[in-house]
Amino acid sequence: MSVRRVVVFFIGVCIILLWLSACNKTNPVPTSTLIELKATETAYVSPEPSNTPVPPTPTPEPLAAIVNGEGITLAEYQAELTRYQSSVTVTGTVLATDSQTVVLDELIDQTLLAQGAAQSGYIVDDNLIQSRISTLEASLGGAQALQDWQKANGYTSGEFIQALKRSVGAAWMRDQIITVVPETAEQVHVLQILVPTAADADQVYSRLQSGEDFLDVVLEYDPQTKGDLGWFPRGYLSDQKIEEAAFALQPGQYSQVIQDDIGFHILYMLERDNARKLQPDARRALQAKALQDWIGNQRDKSEIQILVH
Repeated sequence: MSVRRVVVFFIGVCIILLWLSACNKTNPVPTSTLIELKATETAYVSPEPSNTPVPPTPTPEPLAAIVNGEGITLAEYQAELTRYQSSVTVTGTVLATDSQTVVLDELIDQTLLAQGAAQSGYIVDDNLIQSRISTLEASLGGAQALQDWQKANGYTSGEFIQALKRSVGAAWMRDQIITVVPETAEQVHVLQILVPTAADADQVYSRLQSGEDFLDVVLEYDPQTKGDLGWFPRGYLSDQKIEEAAFALQPGQYSQVIQDDIGFHILYMLERDNARKLQPDARRALQAKALQDWIGNQRDKSEIQILVH
């Protein structure tokens, strides 16, 4: 091979090598291919399992009672019990137990009344509560005075608002119940002769049976008031036996002897009115009875769980 041919061959080999080098620079391996290769490399590596902590289950707040699914907290009951006991002189275990019953019954009754208000469509919202708080602040002399009162009576802010909401709803329902009581009712005007023993009662009854006037005999036993019980409606007297006997009479009639815890009674009907205006004390008594009847009926048909002893 001549020198000229060797040179030409060498130059040709160099050109080919330079061209191959240029190809490698201008056409690199695609990034996607690298990513795929990387994914292929790591696909066989099993990651360590992560230990995610399980959030703790909230501890339920202790309850004193549950009324139709609504809880009365133990803290609220205990705070109310403390307030009640501080307002009365508590002596002896029996009275302390009575205090617990009184407080829990009152909380249950208020809850039933507030539930009744909600069922009747009365909503105790935040605006209403704020209005009541503003009224209380004004009556006590300012916001600080109300806070001082809450502290003095053992209320936290949350407990006070909860108690206020229940109280507002219960008061509304109570007013709906008592305003239904009419201002007039059937009433009787009755006199009585009250004696301490059965022998005395038999003697009085024999005299009446023999024809003596009740109005004359009663003066011997009660010259001051003449045995006058006044006018009263049904549901006013505490002794149902006396009430039933009175309403069974007609004007001018007297009853048989009626015994109760305080003695022996003989009643006399002076007059009767089927629609007489109630005296304020009589209407209040009927309103109280209507309220207790409503609460008793609600208790009978409600699910109430007592959780304290």
